[in-house]
Amino acid sequence: MNKTIGIGVTGGIAAYKIADLVSLLKKEGFEVIVMMTKAATKFITPLTLETLSGREVITDMWEEYSDFNVPHIDVAKEIDLLVIAPATANFIAKMACGIADDFLSTLFVANIAPVLIAPAMNTKMYENAIVQNNLAKLRDYGCNIIAPATGHLACNDIGKGRLPEVEDIFNEIKQILLLKKDLKGKTVMVNAGTTCEDIDPVRFIANRSSGKMGYCIAEEAIKRGANVILVSGKTTIDPPEGAKYIPVWSADEMCEVMQKYQADCDVIVGAAAVGDFKIADVAGQKLKKADQETDKLILELVGNPDILKALGQNKANKQVMVGFAAETNDIVENAKKKLETKNLDFIVANDVTQEGAGFGTDTNIVTLISRNGSIKSLPLMSKEGVAAAILDKVVDIITDL
Repeated sequence: MNKTIGIGVTGGIAAYKIADLVSLLKKEGFEVIVMMTKAATKFITPLTLETLSGREVITDMWEEYSDFNVPHIDVAKEIDLLVIAPATANFIAKMACGIADDFLSTLFVANIAPVLIAPAMNTKMYENAIVQNNLAKLRDYGCNIIAPATGHLACNDIGKGRLPEVEDIFNEIKQILLLKKDLKGKTVMVNAGTTCEDIDPVRFIANRSSGKMGYCIAEEAIKRGANVILVSGKTTIDPPEGAKYIPVWSADEMCEVMQKYQADCDVIVGAAAVGDFKIADVAGQKLKKADQETDKLILELVGNPDILKALGQNKANKQVMVGFAAETNDIVENAKKKLETKNLDFIVANDVTQEGAGFGTDTNIVTLISRNGSIKSLPLMSKEGVAAAILDKVVDIITDL
């Protein structure tokens, strides 16, 4: 692929897995330069990685290397991507503070290529506030961070901290190198999941949304370089790394949060399944059966705020707004009405009765309907694919503004 990948290996037990990553990259046509910290050489030998990469492995700041004159500068100029894997808590701290006291940390400071960091450590270390703050700082500096996997760790603990699978790191490398950063510098706010409306302290009403579509859009926007605000109702999905994650419960709370951040946003995508109704009078105590003979409980419902309509009324100049229309009949006609009333730039319509579309699936079948009247129907595809198509259209609109 005519790209050169710099692999920085630090001193974690998962260092041995990097042999497979180097081998896979070479098979796919990448040029690979491996750099190792002194601690990393305790887990895997430089000779192994040198044999697999076909290049000298750099382990010492002061050693002479035949391929380079000033190694940390020459390598920085040659590589198209710097991957730190595994990234230990110690090395993450050094990167976050700009400490350059060995070859790899000095290269990181000299590097101008994109950076991918793959943390790997004990769960408690990964969850430590200092480590999380360091990762957040690196993310703010523009580094890409792939979340560690969850499973059995070398210390016999079970939790989050395993080095991601080699294939996942490889796919992330391809994403970074091939994906356009066409939303860099933009702030994208996405709502997702289902809102919940309390009946009493125990019960609530909601809908069947899994939240996956909105989460896919948020993750895709992060990959394209955007600052992402994810306002999420109820879901079981973990928020994507790098998003400003704001969990909410009810439609009123979601509306309040989105109005608070609206002025800061270039793009707003309303993918949440917001409930149309809420309980008129929420009970302060758990409700008992009102009628022991009929087992009936009659609730009075009142309308929830129309979040996108409220945001659309305050839409700023050059602010792009996208909505969703989950319908069961007259798909295009109903979507067009929502497009106008909510002051959207385009709307994503789908028939939730179709197989492979709607709630609780990994796929979707949607139609993109624009204010200018254009209609584009997409075939059955993954929700990740739909997210990419939606943001492609967002970028087109931004370009034309």
